[in-house]
Amino acid sequence: MRHLRTTKDSLLTMTSALALVAAAVTVAAPARADEAAAKKWIDSGEFQPSTLSKDDQMKEMDWFIKAASPFKGMEINVVSETLTTHEYESRTLAKAFEEITGIKVKHDVIQEGDVVEKIQTQMQSGKNVYDGWINDSDFIGTHFRYGQAVDLTDWMKGEGKDVTDPMLDVDDFIGKSFTTAPNGHLYQLPDQQFANLYWFRYDWFTNPDYKAKFKAKYGYELGVPVNWSAYEDIADFFTNDIKEINGVKVYGHMDYGKKDPSLGWRFTDAWLSMAGNGDKGIPNGLPVDEWGIRMEGCRPVGSSVERGGDVNGPAAVYSIVKYLDWMKKYAPPQAQGMTFSESGPVPSQGNIAQQIFWYTAFTADMVKPGLPVMNADGTPKWRMAPSPHGSYWKDGMKLGYQDVGSATLLKSTPVDRRKAAWLYLQFIVSKTVSLKKSHVGLTFIRESDIWDKSFTERAPKLGGLIEFYRSPARVQWTPTGNNVPDYPKLAQLWWQNIGDASSGAKTPQQAMDALAAAQDSVMERLEKSGVQGACGPKLNKKETAEYWFAKSEKDGNIAPQRKLANEKPKGETVDYDTLIKSWPASPPKRASAN
Repeated sequence: MRHLRTTKDSLLTMTSALALVAAAVTVAAPARADEAAAKKWIDSGEFQPSTLSKDDQMKEMDWFIKAASPFKGMEINVVSETLTTHEYESRTLAKAFEEITGIKVKHDVIQEGDVVEKIQTQMQSGKNVYDGWINDSDFIGTHFRYGQAVDLTDWMKGEGKDVTDPMLDVDDFIGKSFTTAPNGHLYQLPDQQFANLYWFRYDWFTNPDYKAKFKAKYGYELGVPVNWSAYEDIADFFTNDIKEINGVKVYGHMDYGKKDPSLGWRFTDAWLSMAGNGDKGIPNGLPVDEWGIRMEGCRPVGSSVERGGDVNGPAAVYSIVKYLDWMKKYAPPQAQGMTFSESGPVPSQGNIAQQIFWYTAFTADMVKPGLPVMNADGTPKWRMAPSPHGSYWKDGMKLGYQDVGSATLLKSTPVDRRKAAWLYLQFIVSKTVSLKKSHVGLTFIRESDIWDKSFTERAPKLGGLIEFYRSPARVQWTPTGNNVPDYPKLAQLWWQNIGDASSGAKTPQQAMDALAAAQDSVMERLEKSGVQGACGPKLNKKETAEYWFAKSEKDGNIAPQRKLANEKPKGETVDYDTLIKSWPASPPKRASAN
């Protein structure tokens, strides 16, 4: 179209005019949409297994057909980040939706950073870039405060009621609390989620010889580390005591350290909370969250300890110190210069004993036949388990990060296009297709999915993924929360500042001081602009660190904490099989599902 706009009128020929007429006819012609198409998809096996009977699946599809009838022939644009689950949606479910409803979907799958850039563009310009978004729930504080995202609670009861699936069971979504704003309203609908857990070589950890040597040296059992002290001991043991297995050099730890945007995820994805930064509270600490941002009411009031935050407090600095020490002492030498994507495949090569920061979204890639970390019978030599916590951590705090890509609508999208996009976004999370071929990419969104028999059957080959998601521990893994007022602006500060510590340009304390100051500066600008209204930042005046240490103690809160006299207590481990057996073997009652 840019070419046509810049071409002089005199150059428009009869051929181009006919082409435009043909294009208009093509747009006007509705795509095939009927019950036969729905039945084909259900019976073909593409929508199987399902938590619904085929009759109930057909009832849901009948509703989609009727609700979509006003939008037949429309083409909508939807975007998500590059994940296996979203690739399946773009490649397969978009086609199914078009055949069943008559609405054509162009579902773009692009890099996460590009999704962030494009959603910022639409929010700032008011011009419609995409009709529907699958956008991380880390944006919940951003969407709530800027007022650019559609309040889904109001939408489903009001303007969008006629296009809201009556079988949409919002309370069944395990990420509902993550996409709910301080006003109690839902702003995003989870489409996929995965956790960041601890990964280890089960075959090595159960080796009798290694177990005996470890206990003789450390005085406790080799097992899943409960605290960072044990993780460090295990890292040292495999790196410096075991050294080689079958003639191959082994390492007790794996990580990455290149100053790159991906380094930011390494820390914003709840590393500080694992150390013990922030306050108690699920899904996020209050008044101080895992980013170290203090919130009073719905207003962020500071990041630095001097303003009551915890970004540069002892717990945060300790988390950076440990990150750097472990990478230097126990990881392969090349880890320091690697990015997230470069480091990801390393554990599958067979010479890493454990990894404290590992995404369950990579499960599918770690169970491929023939890998050094797989047994001949198709079971993995590794397992995943809950992450160990640092010495500042207390019971009641979150313990790790969970990524939740969520359906999001923006007010700048015309209502008719928004309604059509909402139909598609519900379709890809509908009960009919919610298992998504047993979850391509192995992510989960519903309690009813997790307990489906298809996953019970697959559990032995997935290294503990199913057991974790069925466990009560799951609730301690949560995304970025409401305290973060502008995720795009604040998130980019992390890799730049922590990268200085990783490169050696700054000490951990200096790097976190700079990060705290940078976050406060962004929030100060937001406060002055007034753009976020009554829930926008309003910074506390600076006080001494001692003032805030004393206040947190007086108020019965945790953050900011004073520096501990001993940051390495005795290591503590738990036997993996005993841990798994302690978790429930049946679904929880509905009231406690979230």
